[in-house]
Amino acid sequence: MPKLKPGTILPTAVEDAAITAAAQADPDARPFTDAQWEEIKPQARRGRRLGSGSKVQVTIRLDIDTVQRLRATGAGWQTRANEVLRNWVKRHA
Repeated sequence: MPKLKPGTILPTAVEDAAITAAAQADPDARPFTDAQWEEIKPQARRGRRLGSGSKVQVTIRLDIDTVQRLRATGAGWQTRANEVLRNWVKRHA
């Protein structure tokens, strides 16, 4: 159970049962069944898409002027930077 703020008053078991009974008796506020919850779960995943598995995330510190030149080439500059590094590795292997 998560930490509660000081002074939070929790319902007793009797009060909780009365609240649940009232909610179930209201036709406009019926709680969902587990099957209904399964039907409404979002199909789309949240967050960033998973990578292809062929790349690894790294942290690298580059000179400011180098990054500015790469960014000035527009969208896709990181892909182009990867191509430059790949070509250098091929030539110097």
